[in-house]
Amino acid sequence: MARLTRSESQARTRADLIATARDLFLAEGYAKTSLERVAEEAGYSKGAVYSNFRTKKELGLEVLGLIHTTKFQEVTDLIAAGDTLEDQLERFQEWAERTIGDVGWTLLEFEFATVARDDPELQAALVSSLGMVRGAVAAQVQSLADTVGIPLPMSAQDAASAILSMGIGLGMQRAIDPSIPAGLITDALRLLVTFGDGPPRRAQPSAVTP
Repeated sequence: MARLTRSESQARTRADLIATARDLFLAEGYAKTSLERVAEEAGYSKGAVYSNFRTKKELGLEVLGLIHTTKFQEVTDLIAAGDTLEDQLERFQEWAERTIGDVGWTLLEFEFATVARDDPELQAALVSSLGMVRGAVAAQVQSLADTVGIPLPMSAQDAASAILSMGIGLGMQRAIDPSIPAGLITDALRLLVTFGDGPPRRAQPSAVTP
């Protein structure tokens, strides 16, 4: 087997540290997990962590990025495998039942957002990350609407924001009470992509009589 180059070795070390931190953050929480613990669990020195990540927050961003990439790839693959809208939504529903409200992921997102409250740089990074997530959701919503050939009742970006807002809220509730059905978000998604043949008309402001 060929020996890894220096850059390949560095990339592997970085990937190992991110994967280990993900597992620890999900199992024990962000605040309780030290960089020293990550290094120990991954089998590297403390110096290896600091040579790859300036701060724990930087590592946290990488972990969230990995989680988001993994979760949305799962959804993309499931939807792509469906032949009809109902088949796609059924596959999405199965994913939602086992994913939305996952305690580790839900609390990690909430905990990290709290950490960013007094850190403008971290908050800006999370805004950028959320924008990428919103874009990925918008693409999936548009793909579902294209399946049935019906225009969305709003822009794909607005639809994505609505779905994300519901998903985040539903995730928090299901993390506390798993009996709440994940099908609520699937129903909302179905309504969005089968709403009608065009955007709704906005109500005109009524004239004010002096």
